[in-house]
Amino acid sequence: MNVVLGVAGGIAAYKACHVVRELRELGHSVRVVPTRAALEFVGAATWEALSGQPVSTSVFTRIDEVEHVNIGQHADLVIIAPATADLLARARAGIADDLLTATLLTATAPVVMAPAMHTEMWHHPATVDNVETLRDRGVHVIEPDSGRLTGADSGPGRLPEPDRIVSAALEFAAGAAPGGALAGNRILVTAGGTREPLDPVRYLGNRSSGKQGTALARAAAAAGGSVHLVAANVGAEVLAGLPPTVTVTEVETTAELAEACAAAQPESDVIIMSAAVSDYRAAETAAHKMKKSGDEGLRIELVQNPDILAGLVRTRAGDQLIVGFAAETGSPEAGPEQLAREKLLRKGCDLLVLNDVSAGKAFGTDTNAIVLYARDGDAVSEVLRTEGTKDEVSEKVVAGVASVLHG
Repeated sequence: MNVVLGVAGGIAAYKACHVVRELRELGHSVRVVPTRAALEFVGAATWEALSGQPVSTSVFTRIDEVEHVNIGQHADLVIIAPATADLLARARAGIADDLLTATLLTATAPVVMAPAMHTEMWHHPATVDNVETLRDRGVHVIEPDSGRLTGADSGPGRLPEPDRIVSAALEFAAGAAPGGALAGNRILVTAGGTREPLDPVRYLGNRSSGKQGTALARAAAAAGGSVHLVAANVGAEVLAGLPPTVTVTEVETTAELAEACAAAQPESDVIIMSAAVSDYRAAETAAHKMKKSGDEGLRIELVQNPDILAGLVRTRAGDQLIVGFAAETGSPEAGPEQLAREKLLRKGCDLLVLNDVSAGKAFGTDTNAIVLYARDGDAVSEVLRTEGTKDEVSEKVVAGVASVLHG
């Protein structure tokens, strides 16, 4: 591929040298386009030696070749590393006052940005808004690493390691290409289990680890989908297994999950609601840790949480495909499969995945056995029945979703 590597002015610019080397070792052509500030950290001679191509920062270079347009037009992939707070802001605003920002405006290829800045800058509302806007436009903004920053500071904002940047960029470029079963579709996936605080220490929750939801996000990304994962209390070790191309929003409570899903719904073609949601929350959350009082018991009043899945069905737009999940143990009156079929009709979603979680199955394990049901009016049909690792199960679920999505 013809790769454009944009380098903004930050101390992490030196790491971009390794990005150039890795890309070239993989056989890609690399054109480095630094900002003027970036040359304060790594000189043009270094970039030219590593890439084997000329380096410039000005739109007035090689006017006869209209370079400020041609570089972007001929790019197969654009990577910005590091992407400073200033560069993110200028890209969001569409400013084109140097060769790099002009290239961004002319490029039609996938764009991947790897931010690097101090934690306060990364968390500033302006940067948060800029990143959200860029992502809404289809730019893949990698989450920065957390660690040692310039000086004695430490926290989120560290540039990801070069191998991660290259891997994320190439995966995103592959996913953006046509051919995958979900290519061209935006997929919202929820994972994990919500927690409802009882006091500053305790919460009402469930046993979900988020492994199945993250596996679904991986499978959807591998199928070419643009994936947004809303993760409810999913451990860092589970999220670490995600492709860097998956955008992650972390939440804790059912209300936060509902808010994140409502915000993402208008931009989603498929919604897969695999998170285990708390049906109830405390009517009042204690301001301080609740203490024992002699031998007396403790009574906590619970109120019902909103039904997120049913709400998404009510507010769906157009041909949006919505997939529900049913974690069932069965009851004295009905088995898990009957309850799942009834839930599919009651909720009104298009597909529903049954997880039989009785006897310690599914929650927290690396394997699963599921049944996928489809609804056509008041009729319910079985689409597939499968078991295996959660990744294997997810691949089959995604294939089933894609087959229904495409008729």
